[in-house]
Amino acid sequence: MIKYLNAIFIVSLKSMDNKKIQDKKNYKVIEHNLISSLPNSDKNYLLNLDKYIPNNDFFFEFDDTFLRFYFNVLDLELFKNKIYENLTNTYSLEVLEEIINQIVKIKSYGIKGRKRVYVDYNKERKVQGRKTKEETRGSIYYSQNNNFSKDINALPGEFLNKIIFGDSAEVLRKLPSNCIDLVFTSPPYNFGLDYNASKDGIDWNTYFDKLFEIFDECTRVLKYGGRLIVNVQPLFSDYIPIHHIISNHFMDNKLIWKGEIIWDKHNYNCKYTAWGSWKSPSSPYLKYTWEFIEIFCKGDLKKKGKTEDIDINEEEFKSWVNAKWDIAPERNMKNYDHPAMFPEKLVERVLKLFSYRNDIILDPFNGAGTTTLVAKRLGRQFLGIDISEEYCKTAEVRLKQLLSSFME
Repeated sequence: MIKYLNAIFIVSLKSMDNKKIQDKKNYKVIEHNLISSLPNSDKNYLLNLDKYIPNNDFFFEFDDTFLRFYFNVLDLELFKNKIYENLTNTYSLEVLEEIINQIVKIKSYGIKGRKRVYVDYNKERKVQGRKTKEETRGSIYYSQNNNFSKDINALPGEFLNKIIFGDSAEVLRKLPSNCIDLVFTSPPYNFGLDYNASKDGIDWNTYFDKLFEIFDECTRVLKYGGRLIVNVQPLFSDYIPIHHIISNHFMDNKLIWKGEIIWDKHNYNCKYTAWGSWKSPSSPYLKYTWEFIEIFCKGDLKKKGKTEDIDINEEEFKSWVNAKWDIAPERNMKNYDHPAMFPEKLVERVLKLFSYRNDIILDPFNGAGTTTLVAKRLGRQFLGIDISEEYCKTAEVRLKQLLSSFME
């Protein structure tokens, strides 16, 4: 009798939509090995579950030793509800719960209505022939004919894992080309802040001339495929879009704009209006609680590295590729006598998302040393440069404290 019932389910399986069977390659699959056969009533229910969730979103295959779940798009909440409402066998529920847990861990490609898309995301897009049209438009056209060398040079030992006191442009000119994997920095704001050993709040032309002198050297020392990432806040009161001006400079110099991250600090300590604009369209003052992180690549969007040197986990990756990061600002700036530090969490996300362990990280405006500190903690190599001797000393102290904690 049991063999007869199994035969019935094999027939049911063979009689399923032939198109589904032929197009398995268009589905993701999760396989679960069974320690005992599922009850026939549950098998029958699962085989007919698409009555409740139609459109070839998924289907099951099973015998007494395995269960395979094929899925393309899925309304996971509806799927779970139908499972928990109608399966009563404890073992069946355990098996399906394990499958659901595995689905949750898989990164979907997007959302269609209430359904998450797991396969063939391009089919959900409205633009047909996307690749051909990208070629016609000229993808990253501004970076063509860049003449960047793919040769890689070693960073000289006197600069490796060092904090250097000096003018960044002058220090960087001593480095060979193509020796740095990633640059992450936040230049002086030019807001009139009280930085040690440098004036903040100078003529804008002078400011950008010096800034671009340093950034041009950063571009030169960056390896092919390396990333140049800048945290910056426009001076809204002067109506100077610093992030756009910097981005335009990088694109003029053939770097590829990879993207922009909004770093929302949720800092509401800024004024709502300019005088005379209250409840008037004459000149309302827009309120911002965020800064920008501009991401550029040299020569190639892809960066080569060893798989074993990847240290970002699944949950971090899924969360951090969403380009709005809610991270509180640094609260300990007074401890380091610095007026504008970014928090360690911000650096950690940038380094783990855009670099590999053992990569060489450069910060040409290293300040109190947050970039170099986090780079060391995450198993990266580093070079930090700053024009303030006091900040360099602070950065050294922080590194020594980190090393001491490793020894404990």
